Amino acid sequence: MIAGCVLLAMSGAAYAVTRVAIDKATSNITQTTLLADDARAPRRTSAPSGKKIDGALNLLLAGIDVRPGWDAGARSDTIMIVHIPATHDQAYLISIPRDWRVPIPANPETDYPGGTDKINAAFEFGYRGDGTELEKRARGFKLLAKTLHAQTGLTFNGAALIDFQGFQSVIRELGGVDMCVDQRASSIHLAYDRNGKIVPIKFDEASHRVFDVPPGGKVVVHEIGCRSMSAELALDYARIRYGLPKTDYDRQRHQQQLIRAIVTKATSAGVVTDLGKINRVVTAAGKAFILDTQGVPIVDFIFTLKGVAANDLVVLKTNQGNFAEVKINGISYQRLTEESLEMLHAARDGELPSFVAAHPEMVAPKNG
Repeated sequence: MIAGCVLLAMSGAAYAVTRVAIDKATSNITQTTLLADDARAPRRTSAPSGKKIDGALNLLLAGIDVRPGWDAGARSDTIMIVHIPATHDQAYLISIPRDWRVPIPANPETDYPGGTDKINAAFEFGYRGDGTELEKRARGFKLLAKTLHAQTGLTFNGAALIDFQGFQSVIRELGGVDMCVDQRASSIHLAYDRNGKIVPIKFDEASHRVFDVPPGGKVVVHEIGCRSMSAELALDYARIRYGLPKTDYDRQRHQQQLIRAIVTKATSAGVVTDLGKINRVVTAAGKAFILDTQGVPIVDFIFTLKGVAANDLVVLKTNQGNFAEVKINGISYQRLTEESLEMLHAARDGELPSFVAAHPEMVAPKNG
């Protein structure tokens, strides 16, 4: 969507000129194979030009928190599906609960024998072991995609992986985003020092306590209300789940809100008319994202989906944003309701718009 701003800004240009410009702007985006074979949808592009992709599309997005020198593993705590109907004029966003209890297939590459766990653990079981960081992330994503396919039958036309630090860099190049805080939230990641400067802090999950708040400083608290947020504050708000009434479901909603805010900012007049800013945003995205387009040029996705930018992103709620808790041996898991599974099956079958029309209660409000 961000790369599509290049096309929107050059909408009067000839196709060949526009294509060259987009190819140049997106050439530094890292691409590799992220999707397991059984989770890959058949490649569908129009012949002979190949500039338009046919049919409905499903894209799998995952966000991880991996930092240099950090040995805490790499779980995909953000998992989202973007569905584009065959009309290519709308985008639907579905968040998958990180604590969904699912069977995870065996992964011989990392000697993982298979088992039942939270779905966010699938990435970790594929990520562990030797290899370059890119190889490990690709393995993790493949096992995540394979796990999701086994539970829903969904196959994907493309995939994107991003870490939280990279995500922040994209928002920073956009100049921040406009967010509406719908519930007071105390950060477990950031604090202000005595001079008002934002500094990182640590959080201990066992004791639910924060550490390293500087003397005379205080934890960042997001108060209710709408405001422009810096990259640091916007990402921080979207990552908080501790202390919120619905914990991860509240976080899912805030993450979806942030995605919508990024799309709104990226397609605003102040961005699409500034080619320098577009280039900086796309460059930041290129460094932050790892993409799998199944060999389809990025420019083909942009031309196919250019009509999506004209319509607001439709955000959907699994379990209608409510807990469907299962406790096993003292560990809390989530299950998906039949209605939520039907929604994922509708995305699988290219019938999501009809499902949403029949189930308006699954649509999340724009600012909450």
